[in-house]
Amino acid sequence: MCDNDHSSNILLTDRVRLVRDAYSDRPGFGTAVSDAILQRVAAGELGPTMRLHRPGRVLEFGRRDAVTPGFEGAVRAATDAGFTPIIRLAGGRAAVYHEGTLAMSLALPDPQPAARTHARFELLAELLAGALRDLGVDARIGEVAGEYCPGEWSVNARGRSKLVGIGQRLIRGGSHLGAVIVVRDTALVRKALVPVYEALELSWDTDTAGSIEDEVPGTGLEAVEAAILARIAADWGQPVDASLDRDTLAAAERLEPSHRPRASAA
Repeated sequence: MCDNDHSSNILLTDRVRLVRDAYSDRPGFGTAVSDAILQRVAAGELGPTMRLHRPGRVLEFGRRDAVTPGFEGAVRAATDAGFTPIIRLAGGRAAVYHEGTLAMSLALPDPQPAARTHARFELLAELLAGALRDLGVDARIGEVAGEYCPGEWSVNARGRSKLVGIGQRLIRGGSHLGAVIVVRDTALVRKALVPVYEALELSWDTDTAGSIEDEVPGTGLEAVEAAILARIAADWGQPVDASLDRDTLAAAERLEPSHRPRASAA
């Protein structure tokens, strides 16, 4: 358990604040909220803050995607598939959220964020893999060959299908970890990503897309959310329920335009 690991002691010196606001009807603003939280945590204005919520249909592009020649076509493909294109906060390539996924982010203060990049990835990946094991999933940490938005800290099932993607962004004074947890509707992931990855000229194996329900039939969003919160309480301590204050919301309003793809601004 993470509470016995040195990384949790270093990274989580204060109880985590838990924010549940989703803004599923304003996906760009929702991403900007996480950006604003990161900046305020890094400035010492807020303590460690986590968001856990249920997003709408969103296609999040990485900044590498935004400079790829096929980006405009990928944005159109996402829109045609019924997904709102957004520039994500963390790194990585295109990933998808929908009504059958959970979104999780964690902003942590750190005067030397680059020195603990690995420890933070491990902290979140171990927590999420543990929560999925509690639900009966054979959850493992590591990249599945051919997965979309590949990363060594993905959480997979049986070493064969990706269930969780994790990305990280560092700024002076802090870091942000973002995760997408696919609970159900694997077909929606493929529907969105197949044309997008074709436009970006990125190859991936569609068989590597998976969901928690594929592994443990009947598992819903509520059960996964409860398992994650139980693991947080056990490993990190009971989180403190929090709401967004005026300064954070105002900062998010200013930051929202930076998370809109230029190709979609017309």
